[in-house]
Amino acid sequence: MKRNKYTKKKLSLLLIMTLILGLLALTGCGGGDENGSGGESSAQGKTLVYGSGDYTAINPALYEHGEINSLIFLGLTTHNEKDEVAPGAAEEWSFDEKTNTYTFHLRENLSFHDGEPLTSEDVKFTIEAIMNPDNGSENASNFEDVTSVEAPDPQTVKISMKAPNVAMLDYLTIGILPKHLLEGKDLATDAFNQKPVGAGPYKLTAWEQGQSITLEKNEDFYLGAPKIDRVIFKIVEDTDARALQLQSGELDFAQITPKAMENFEGKEDFLLYSMKTADYRGILYNFNAKLFKENRELPAALSYAIDREAIIKSVLLGHGQAAYSPLQMGPYKNEKVEHYNYDPKKTEALLKKAGWKKGSDGIYEKAGQKLAFTINCSQGDQVRIDMANICAQNLKEIGADIKVQVPAEVDWAGQDAYLIGWGSPFDPDDHTYKVFGTEKGANYSAYSNKKVDHLLQQAREQEQKEERLPLYQEFQQELAEDPAYTFIAYIDAIYAGKSTITGITEETLLGHHGVGIFWNIYDWDMK
Repeated sequence: MKRNKYTKKKLSLLLIMTLILGLLALTGCGGGDENGSGGESSAQGKTLVYGSGDYTAINPALYEHGEINSLIFLGLTTHNEKDEVAPGAAEEWSFDEKTNTYTFHLRENLSFHDGEPLTSEDVKFTIEAIMNPDNGSENASNFEDVTSVEAPDPQTVKISMKAPNVAMLDYLTIGILPKHLLEGKDLATDAFNQKPVGAGPYKLTAWEQGQSITLEKNEDFYLGAPKIDRVIFKIVEDTDARALQLQSGELDFAQITPKAMENFEGKEDFLLYSMKTADYRGILYNFNAKLFKENRELPAALSYAIDREAIIKSVLLGHGQAAYSPLQMGPYKNEKVEHYNYDPKKTEALLKKAGWKKGSDGIYEKAGQKLAFTINCSQGDQVRIDMANICAQNLKEIGADIKVQVPAEVDWAGQDAYLIGWGSPFDPDDHTYKVFGTEKGANYSAYSNKKVDHLLQQAREQEQKEERLPLYQEFQQELAEDPAYTFIAYIDAIYAGKSTITGITEETLLGHHGVGIFWNIYDWDMK
């Protein structure tokens, strides 16, 4: 009897311990952890785990690419659901046409994540940092017209320009940097870029390089504390891997490829979002490379050889549309320009007219130079890689020797071509002036066309749409006649997420890389 009684006590203790461990495990799984396991609500609050690309530095003044910027930082202005300019740190502003000066009035009691006040001096510091050529900002071209920035008092900013530029209100959505942390520092190398401090809805609390970036809600955000307590940007470079991690529960939300959509269709636990974008893909030709520098006829001729509809059907599964212009998704589009519809015979006719002849191996040659080049793609972006491979096959069929590579790093000046992506849903000056203007900050193709430069400069200095429209339409005409790229397709941004997530605005036209999805992250929630 004693032996049986002792055994029962032991079993009871084991059972209690098992129940306690089980409860602890459930608590741990429910909220997600620093390493990025998916979750919703826990004792630590609601956590959203997002499948993200990698970051080496976070600084909106230097680097445009970064959807995380809108979570950490606050701009003078912001964009609403319809991509219109709306008040941000500045609650109101005015424009003096005689002096081309904007005057912004900041909200009261704004503060950075470290508790220090955000003032007009921080705005002045940020814009001047962007304009400083020593910093090498990707955004410098956006502020070329600025002649001075004044901070007459802590709540007032005056930005004067040499000419009107209505796009300035869009560019001032850029995140404001804290002067007190960066004054006198080397902006490109300072540790701030790995420990950024802003005034946005979330503050960075942990960064495990190559693994995850953890953001906690900013209780003092001017619109109120966000509903989701923590957002973890889990680094998952490969787009196919993101889909697998969504299915396994390691992620809650991510952008996926069209081909991965079938894994989530009809499943109650997930919602799919197919959102229109101003994000196009194309072949960037490097005009520093001998082949394209000496043969400017090639971009136009080769553009007829690309079967865009086949790419949209096979790679995008219909989630996109053929591209012919960098502005075709907005009100400034020019539908009358050459669309370069698939016509390989026209490619061959143009090549022959320019003096290209097929050699014994079936590859075109001219002046001892073969029509051969490599299209580079970014790592982890299967859509671009698939597009590049189809383009390479199309070009091989007309007599070009084309290879596709995925280098670890991009040598913009030394490569032949690249499967590029650009596009903006905002002012038409955005992603045109700095992309196609001679020697501008994002002109990675070394493209130079004096007429394009003149038209873009004129267009950004006009205030009214009726004055700007003919200039941008003529710009598109000139770009079509002397292409910098072979435009391929505008892609829809496909997002998959747990059905518990609410607040996503499906009708918002997104930008490059689907940026814009988080415009109202502070209103998102998880049931």
